Amino acid sequence: MRILFIGDVYGRTGRDALAKHLPTLREKLKPDVVIVNGENAAHGIGITESICKEFYGIGTDVITTGNHVWDQREIISYIDRDPKLLRPLNFPKGTPGKGAYKHTLPDGRTILVVNAMARIFMDPLDCPFVAMNELINSYRMGPGGVNAILLDFHGEATSEKMAMGHHLDGRVSVVVGTHTHVPTADVQIFNGGTAYQSDAGMTGDYDSIIGVRKDIPIGRFIRKMYTEKFAPTDGEATVCGLFVETDDRNGWAKNAGAVRIGPRLKEEIPTF
Repeated sequence: MRILFIGDVYGRTGRDALAKHLPTLREKLKPDVVIVNGENAAHGIGITESICKEFYGIGTDVITTGNHVWDQREIISYIDRDPKLLRPLNFPKGTPGKGAYKHTLPDGRTILVVNAMARIFMDPLDCPFVAMNELINSYRMGPGGVNAILLDFHGEATSEKMAMGHHLDGRVSVVVGTHTHVPTADVQIFNGGTAYQSDAGMTGDYDSIIGVRKDIPIGRFIRKMYTEKFAPTDGEATVCGLFVETDDRNGWAKNAGAVRIGPRLKEEIPTF
């Protein structure tokens, strides 16, 4: 299975870049499934029903989120009506929405897409390691199970993300980190067959501070006081993500490579 994952889409400029470059990525990579983290898609804070439909309209199959999932209040009443829009799996029981979705390809192959949130420097949710263990007991890769499993692990600390990757090595196809908006150079396949990247990076304007107009966070750092609300920049954005090819027989990754297309960052489009 050929899996394209796109990192945190930030604001209008990120949405425009996704719409512009996804057709090219589809043509060159020929993915079987496209997964997009959209938690910052609405002006940098949250996502809306109309943006979800916009993403589906350009070829997105599943949308993941993170700590900003509830920033647009309308999503609370929408998320239960859209099983392809995920919130972190380890929110307390009774929270609207789901943390996993089994997507079926036209040819009958299946991929379980999971969204979980880390805890270091983040909201103290239920343990993501326990939540993943419980989930995987119900969804195994291989004969009689799903063909692939991808986890979007939304978190701040690279150590916690890497710990999750090794914890799940051989039991899932992909563990890819989101949230920091900075792509990491550690794309690899672990010994057990799980593809890993600490952070896919954002789909946003990199002439910024993680998507935000530069003067605002700089002012906060210098003055140590709240100045004004964060506002996205409006420059041309770069699409960042991870592309993985898996073995349908056991779900393990065969190839993995970073994806970057747009200005400022060096372009990378895998050729496998």
